[in-house]
Amino acid sequence: MPRTEGTYKAQRAAAEGKAPEATKGKKVREHTKMVPVPNDYIIPERDAGKVVLECRHLGIDFGGLHAVEDFNLTVGKTEIAGLIGPNGAGKTTVFNLLTKVYQPTRGTIMLDGVDTAGMSTDRVCREGIARTFQNIRLFDSLTVADNVKIGLHNQIACTMAEGIFRFPRHWISENEFQKRALELLDVFGMADNADDIAGSLPYGAQRRLEIVRALATNPKLLLLDEPAAGMNPVETEELMGNIRKIRDDFQIAILLIEHDMDLVMGICEGIAVLNFGKIIAKGTPEQIQANPQVIEAYLGKQGED
Repeated sequence: MPRTEGTYKAQRAAAEGKAPEATKGKKVREHTKMVPVPNDYIIPERDAGKVVLECRHLGIDFGGLHAVEDFNLTVGKTEIAGLIGPNGAGKTTVFNLLTKVYQPTRGTIMLDGVDTAGMSTDRVCREGIARTFQNIRLFDSLTVADNVKIGLHNQIACTMAEGIFRFPRHWISENEFQKRALELLDVFGMADNADDIAGSLPYGAQRRLEIVRALATNPKLLLLDEPAAGMNPVETEELMGNIRKIRDDFQIAILLIEHDMDLVMGICEGIAVLNFGKIIAKGTPEQIQANPQVIEAYLGKQGED
């Protein structure tokens, strides 16, 4: 259960209509005007009429277990959205449904207006969904640049034969990929690490590299699964800046799962709360912080040990 002093102060401040003390000296979250959309949800006003993800009555069963049930969510094209809830609530299962690791038992997933029913994981990646994982999954023995170039696999122009026999188009593609990889690394201040072995990087840098590799696939929607896991407060603050930078520079949507409530409440514009596979609340950070059902199920009661 996420329990930070900053979170409790934010809850009290939200309920009392005051600015939380925890934000003093820190970058305050930009308050975004939200507008309602179908599925009883809200998206940023700037994304009105521009939806990148729409889940309708999504569900999956494992035997007799309803792991996810009647999941409805809408994400705007440049929104930073959050999906929170207790461990075992079904959050990562939702990500697996969106990326087609699992095929849904029922419901619909619309990506930029296209129904993803029956798509494979690689097809969904080509269509525009990229993700990171709870546990870092890099190619530790490869260089930083090579890890990023692997993310460019869905943009290969040459054929297998041209690659095997090293025809000119193969080398053109290789040079383009190397240039693109360095450009992406430079955005996150990692260009100087291009030739380093990925497994030798510090933990925070490995997290950044995994995000860069996901961005290399040219996504419309970036899924971040607990990106702040294992990070110290300084690294978490840097991560918040990087997430905003991704949204602003790449003009894409970001949906994140996270237990660090200071990060979630500080950066997300819309939040959905999942419990036992069902959404129990949707709204702005202020609405979620003040929701008694969410506090009972996940955030914790004030004064609780």
